Amino acid sequence: MWTVKETATLAGVTVKTLHHYHRIGLLIPGETSPAGYRLYSPENLERLQEILFFRALEFPLREIKNALGPGADRRQVLRRQRSLLLARRKQFAVLLETLDEALGSPAQGASMDPAKLFTGLDSTQWNQALREQNDYLKDRYGFELETVEPPQGPGLNEMAAEAITFQDALAQALVDHKPVSDPGVRARLAEHLAFLNAHGHPVTPLYFVGQTKFLRDDDFHRNMLEGRQTGLAYYLAAAAEAFAAGA
Repeated sequence: MWTVKETATLAGVTVKTLHHYHRIGLLIPGETSPAGYRLYSPENLERLQEILFFRALEFPLREIKNALGPGADRRQVLRRQRSLLLARRKQFAVLLETLDEALGSPAQGASMDPAKLFTGLDSTQWNQALREQNDYLKDRYGFELETVEPPQGPGLNEMAAEAITFQDALAQALVDHKPVSDPGVRARLAEHLAFLNAHGHPVTPLYFVGQTKFLRDDDFHRNMLEGRQTGLAYYLAAAAEAFAAGA
């Protein structure tokens, strides 16, 4: 058995962190000594490893608690974490290549090739990034995402940039404690729906409500949004509903 201080040292976390995990029921020590000190078992250390893998993937604590709930199989949890980390590694490898080229271009006295400015968002790489999500949807709901064809007209980069900008705007509104009925939030929602409709994706306010509720209620997609900003999945769904009600 390990004391809380020994466990914190082993895992590279603070004692305060372990106390917090205990308080919220995420990591309960295996025993308490007669003097009242927390003692951690080998099983506790394994669970802490799983928790810290999820934290490295920026999962909120409440989602980690759900993922490691009663009956969770350690090997299954680790396999899921491995696939997520591999996907993240591929994503960062591509981004690092693009970043390195961007850093090197000014030093060489030339502008970066426009065709390489957005490497990592072309159709092939986008479909690879969607593979895990597609497998999940197929297993859970029995349908597959459409693969992305090389864009005609507005490029995929433009669509991706709009999606990121929209999510960032809603995340910032949440951080700023703006109500979902805030005029700025409504205006950004209106702009986003107008963009989608103008670029071949017909979406009504009510249909968008359904989309955001699906993102909020489905574990996989909720985790994606919550990884950007805690509470974003719920805020987005509430904002869409408020917008539709006043549309």
